[in-house]
Amino acid sequence: MNEAATDALRRTWDARYQAAAQPHPAAAVLRDNQHLLPPRGMALDLACGLGANALLLARYGLDVSAWDLSPVAVDSVRMNAAAQGLIVDAEVRDLSTSAPEPASFDVIVVAHFLDRTLAPAIASALRPGGLLFYQTFVRESVSDVGPSSPRFRLARNELLGLFDGLIVRVYRDEGTLGDVRRGLRDEAMLVAQRP
Repeated sequence: MNEAATDALRRTWDARYQAAAQPHPAAAVLRDNQHLLPPRGMALDLACGLGANALLLARYGLDVSAWDLSPVAVDSVRMNAAAQGLIVDAEVRDLSTSAPEPASFDVIVVAHFLDRTLAPAIASALRPGGLLFYQTFVRESVSDVGPSSPRFRLARNELLGLFDGLIVRVYRDEGTLGDVRRGLRDEAMLVAQRP
């Protein structure tokens, strides 16, 4: 992505985050599966937004980094962590030019962010035994929640293919099957482990 496009994207997300009063709850993939977290280690909330996942990870006792393109989001993470007496190393970071280093995290959480080109770097950034918690929007949806462009939505079972070198521990992608008023709709979730 060129510098002008990155700046435009940053301004868009800054405006969105300025309008938000508080972070949304942590992603369901993390809330529902936090019992799988290691008792200690380094965690990354990638494309953290307002940092609900980072705050949950810090409350759990992990050493947490939170990265986002938006300075407004990063400032909010810092402020909320300090208000809760938590330590989160929040950093403005353009993931398109600065992916995580190999074998640097025990846990990585990605929620409502999709850049397919980063999947190999995300998988590689996990230490052996490390866990990836990933949740984002799918094309097979029952509502208009989420991005309108299919480019930012997963195809059926695509999340499994993006991280096929990892061991699947949890996967959900319910599509339009059964009673669409219940269950996980409009999104897929994955918890996977690096061998």
